[in-house]
Amino acid sequence: MEYKDYYKILGVDKNAKDDAIRKAYRDLAKQYHPDRNRGNKSSEEKFKEINEAYAVLKDKEKRARYDQLGSSYAAWERQGGTSANYDWSDWFSQAQGAGGSGTTYRTYTTTGFDGMGDFSDFFSQIFGGMGDARTTRSRRSASMEDLFPRQKPAPQQHNITITLEEAFTGTSRILSIDNHKIEAKIPAGSMTGTKIRLAGVLGPKDNASDLILVINVENDLRFERKGNDIYTDTQIDLYTAVLGGDAVVTTFNEKLVLKVPAGTQPGQLIRLTGKGMPVLNKAGKRGDLYARIRVQIPKNITEKQKKLFEEARASG
Repeated sequence: MEYKDYYKILGVDKNAKDDAIRKAYRDLAKQYHPDRNRGNKSSEEKFKEINEAYAVLKDKEKRARYDQLGSSYAAWERQGGTSANYDWSDWFSQAQGAGGSGTTYRTYTTTGFDGMGDFSDFFSQIFGGMGDARTTRSRRSASMEDLFPRQKPAPQQHNITITLEEAFTGTSRILSIDNHKIEAKIPAGSMTGTKIRLAGVLGPKDNASDLILVINVENDLRFERKGNDIYTDTQIDLYTAVLGGDAVVTTFNEKLVLKVPAGTQPGQLIRLTGKGMPVLNKAGKRGDLYARIRVQIPKNITEKQKKLFEEARASG
C-alpha cells in the first residue's frame, strides 16, 4: 500500500504541536470542504485525505504508532491495531522491498537476520527507527517491551485497623508483606472503607505491584462519628442548665469552652463549627463537633436548697 505522509498532507512538521496540527486541519478543511467545492472530485478526495490524516495525528497513541511503523501503519491499523492481529509477513515484505510475485524472502532466526543484526534489532527497526543494527541491548530490550509490554501484576490488598484518634490526627504503620518492609502513611480524615494505594512497593522494581490498604476505624467510647462530624456527651450541672454558663469539651487535641445558654434542655445539641473530623484530602477543612448535653441532677441537697426549689416551683 502506498505510504501516506500525514504530516505532509496537513502541511506541518513531524514535531508539530497539537495546536499547530489542529489549526492546519481546520484551515485545509475549510478550503476543501465539499460545500465550497461542489462537483469537484479532486477537492472531495483531498478533503477525505485531510480527515484521514487528522484522525491519526490528533490521537496521541495513533500518532506515536504511526511514527514508529511508518509505511507499515496502514496494515497495522487494518488488522486490528495490536501485535496479536498484525501479519508480520507484511512487514517482512516491506523490509525486504517486495518486488512482485518473484520476490524471495530470507529466513530470519533468533540469532541473526541474515547478517542484519539479531532478533531484537528487528523489533528495534519497527519501534525504534531504522538505525544502526548494532543497537545497545538496553535499547533492543525496550523495543521488545514496546511490542509485548509486560503485564503489571494485580495489586495486593491489606486491611488496617486504626483508632478514631488516629483517623483524626493521621498516622502510619510499618508493614511486613512478602519480605518487604513498607511504611504506610494514613492521612487524617480516613474512615472505614477508605482505600489507599501505594504504587509499586511489592515485588521486583522492574515489575512491581501496588498495595491497596483498606482502612477500618474502631469505635470510640467518647466520640460518635457521623461522616466528618463527631458527637460527644457533655455533663453540666442543673444550675448551668437553668441559668446558663460555660462547660469544657475535651477533644483529641484541645480543650474547648462551650457556651451553654440559659434554659438548656437534657439531650440538646450545641454545635462547635469546624471542630469535627478533618475532611480527607482537603487540607484545613473539618466537620463540626456536637456537644450532647447531659444534665446532672443533684442527689443530696441542703434544706436551704430544697426550700429554694420549692419556692421556684410555687412561683412557677
